[in-house]
Amino acid sequence: MSTDRTERQISDPTNIPESADERTQMSHTFTFLGTGAGCGVPAFFCDCPACEEARRDPRARRGDCGIMIEGEKRLVIDTPPDIRHQLIRENVRSFDQLLYTHAHFDHIGGLGELEYMVQLVTKQALPTFASADALEGIGREFGYMMYCLEARELKPFDSIEFDGATYTALPATHAPGTYGYLIETPLTKLFYASDSGRLPSETAERVKGVDVLILDATFWKRNWSPDAHHSVQETIEEGLELEAGTIYLTHLAMHYDEPVTLAELEAHLDQYDGRVRSALDGLKLPI
Repeated sequence: MSTDRTERQISDPTNIPESADERTQMSHTFTFLGTGAGCGVPAFFCDCPACEEARRDPRARRGDCGIMIEGEKRLVIDTPPDIRHQLIRENVRSFDQLLYTHAHFDHIGGLGELEYMVQLVTKQALPTFASADALEGIGREFGYMMYCLEARELKPFDSIEFDGATYTALPATHAPGTYGYLIETPLTKLFYASDSGRLPSETAERVKGVDVLILDATFWKRNWSPDAHHSVQETIEEGLELEAGTIYLTHLAMHYDEPVTLAELEAHLDQYDGRVRSALDGLKLPI
């Protein structure tokens, strides 16, 4: 794939402002810190075509899922095991608020990386929001880190306001207490659910017609775990049913149920004329 196409993909905005006035209002940037399922791409143990592609092509590499929203301040959702490398890649020294989707290892495993940020840089506990189930799981796995967190429970459908955006916790079909987040800025309505099977009806109703839908697409073809994840095609079908403007596939394993390379996946998505896209590590969207 040519360098020109790669650069366009990485910088491609989801919502292109129609006027200079709209451009001046664009105050938030959404960054995919990681877009892979738990074992990442390439997986250290795997020599499938997708992993071999990723060893050759940095664009095809995927760390575990996490995102960052930047305005005047920074908010991060999830602390995957790769978070230190992800934040270094993004030239981030600190951030201001933390949300969790759920307490599985691939979403909380990097929490220990934040201890010295809190001790040496921010010098105050980090405001951290999650469901009661997720907070319990985090405390069980990272009890020594709880002094670094100002932990606050989010109940289903609770909203918080932060740095000019609203974040609403919406139940997702995964582990107990898993949330996706409806993120609303003055310009964009975006829903992010990195781990989920088909969305619960109340959540689907709340996110119908969003400008941007970012949804779990773990499996290529056969879905081993329909109660907790989507296949690529199931994500596309649900996104179209929800009348989402642009659909991004994330939490991509690339190994399951049969391997699919990034080149093959993007060729498959060409039929949707840009409406359905593969998320990529480091991809930024103005929202």
